Amino acid sequence: MPEEDGATPLDPDEAEGLIPDLLTRGELNAWEQANIVKAEGWVFRRRRDVLTIDFAMQLHRRMFDETWTWAGKFRRSDNNIGVPWHTISVALRELLDDAKYWIENGTYSLDESAARFHGRLVSIHPFPNGNGRHGRLMTDVLARSNGAEPFTWGRDNPHAFRRARILYLAALREADRGTIGPLLGFMRS
Repeated sequence: MPEEDGATPLDPDEAEGLIPDLLTRGELNAWEQANIVKAEGWVFRRRRDVLTIDFAMQLHRRMFDETWTWAGKFRRSDNNIGVPWHTISVALRELLDDAKYWIENGTYSLDESAARFHGRLVSIHPFPNGNGRHGRLMTDVLARSNGAEPFTWGRDNPHAFRRARILYLAALREADRGTIGPLLGFMRS
């Protein structure tokens, strides 16, 4: 299957983890989306302690458990993005602790804390694939668990999906460079 712009290439071992027999990227996208909708039903049923490694792994598993055998498991290889795979749990623990501190101490507004959280989570890139979707849902759960509405992630933007994706990826690159404004703006657009 050809990769979409900005999509993480799967190594051969990870690609072998595909559960359903699908032939096209479109079929895969539709299958994954149906799996994610089920996870959204589960995650928003009750309040959850979002800022734990257990929750991050469980959410990814719920989002992709009917799609990938490795759902909910940290990647075991290095990609062109993300921290070295053997440092994922340390980097994730530091992020979760930082986010907890930001929120408890009002270091930033909730939206800015969420944007910083999202940018770092995606840059850690803990899973073989699905990191952006996982990061967006995890950030939405973080917002809701702190009394805010989930983010729109460009859905309210008049641009088409492809244009919104381009804006999202550009905002993530800016966040990686320490400029959080574009990501923060995109999250509520």
